[in-house]
Amino acid sequence: MKISAKCGFRQARHAKQRGVSLFFALIALLVISLAAVALIRSVDTSTLIAGNLAFKQSTTSSGDAGIEAAVAWLVATEAGNAAINVLNNTAHPFNSTGGSGGFLNAGYYSSTDPAVSLTDGTGIQWSNADSVLVGTDASANTTRYVIQRMCRTPNVAIQNANCLFSGATIDKNGQSIPLPQDVCVGSGCPVAGQAPQLRITSRTTGPRNSVSYVQAFVY
Repeated sequence: MKISAKCGFRQARHAKQRGVSLFFALIALLVISLAAVALIRSVDTSTLIAGNLAFKQSTTSSGDAGIEAAVAWLVATEAGNAAINVLNNTAHPFNSTGGSGGFLNAGYYSSTDPAVSLTDGTGIQWSNADSVLVGTDASANTTRYVIQRMCRTPNVAIQNANCLFSGATIDKNGQSIPLPQDVCVGSGCPVAGQAPQLRITSRTTGPRNSVSYVQAFVY
């Protein structure tokens, strides 16, 4: 009789211990599950950030196409109006703001108004009415540009527009950087020290609402 009672007591304790082990196993399983979910979310967030950075870099790289297209337009326009003196003749396209009723190009502005913003949507709207569409590349990046003559007074000849001019001399620093008077031919070419600076702004929009602006000064 004593032996039977002792065996029964041991069986009850063993069954109770098995229930405690199950409880701790469920707690451990819950912790592991939460850790797995956190790891998955962390990986997804990192992938999303990396993807956004890649799109941003892609739009910035595509912005160079806008600068190149603007420079090409400036060169072609200057070549087509070489007989017109850009310094004192308002008939030159560079001396008038473009767009409807203006010269040649909706994206050219003969003055720089500090009150007109390029980025906050209150000034340049980056539409066909106030900028030039370059196109959409293979990465689905769409590029536009505007050109602003660095002058305070619009729609007048350069010599009367209070402009920011390039220097008469330039430190080439070992590179071949010709001045306008070195490459321009014709009566309409600017003389040394009288080439106004132009600011080109290129705006590129791409996937995931990525937007990049690239600026360059030329003369």
